[in-house]
Amino acid sequence: MRMAELYPVGQAVEIGSLVFAAEDIVRFAADFDPQPFHLDAAAARRSLFGGLCASGWHSSAGWMKCFVPFWAGECRRLAAEGIDPPKLGPSPGFTGLRWLKPVFAGDTITYSVTLLASRPLASRPGRLINTILCAGANQHGEPVIRFESTVLEFA
Repeated sequence: MRMAELYPVGQAVEIGSLVFAAEDIVRFAADFDPQPFHLDAAAARRSLFGGLCASGWHSSAGWMKCFVPFWAGECRRLAAEGIDPPKLGPSPGFTGLRWLKPVFAGDTITYSVTLLASRPLASRPGRLINTILCAGANQHGEPVIRFESTVLEFA
């Protein structure tokens, strides 16, 4: 089965949710984005954000944290139905990364994926390149992150 047969183009699919606890925000920031509004609640209150918020890189990593178990579950589900799941490979990259709204301590972000396009890879017969929209919205339904990614698919 091909990705485009499984997910119609333009149809968003929820892949999971992640709660951004204050301690997780600080731990991630200490390792990867040590800015005061990610590390210290008091400093964050005095910043333009007005409260402790996650690094955009943290919210990006959250998408992948949700996608990997989602995809593993989809592969198990399809196999149980006797369907050979799409064989996805690495992503050659992404474009248009936008952090649309801060992710504050206590926010729950629900992530989604939408297939935008699928085409044969001219240089590699039997392979496809899929373009997907990766997105996340907070508990109020407000978009907080969006980017387009490409992912290889093997025959």
